[in-house]
Amino acid sequence: MASYAAIEVYDFDSVQQEAQYRGLIEELRCPKCQNQNLAGSDAPIAQDLKQKTYDLIKDGRSDGEIRAYMQERYGDFITYKPPVRPSTWILWFFPPLLLISLLIGWFWQSKRRQLVASGESGVTVNSTAAALSAAEKAEIDRLLSRASSDEKNDHDITSLKDKK
Repeated sequence: MASYAAIEVYDFDSVQQEAQYRGLIEELRCPKCQNQNLAGSDAPIAQDLKQKTYDLIKDGRSDGEIRAYMQERYGDFITYKPPVRPSTWILWFFPPLLLISLLIGWFWQSKRRQLVASGESGVTVNSTAAALSAAEKAEIDRLLSRASSDEKNDHDITSLKDKK
């Protein structure tokens, strides 16, 4: 089987220009392919952007100027590293803040569990709970006696009267 691949042939004046070109096409994102850089994309727009990058390098533009040109034309999406500005603060600051708050919450929760387990939490159990009344004791005795007698039959300790 024969395979066809596009071979890019660009003539550079120096090795530095070629390295600059390779670095930029690895860094810039293809607008059509979403999460693929220009170097790995065969989309027509990627081919055009590679050619434009080559032309800008041949004109003697710096990496910063080329990035600025591409961002001006295609927006912040063209780069994998969006600039830090108010519109992108959520991208830059929300993940670390979320991580820090989750770690603080986890630490606080584990400390609280440790204190409760060791009895140093200051939480006291009310030992002055009211004793059962005579009626409540009689009801418990009735249910327990019924449970022991019904255990032989079908293991259902509630009567029709109790279910209502």
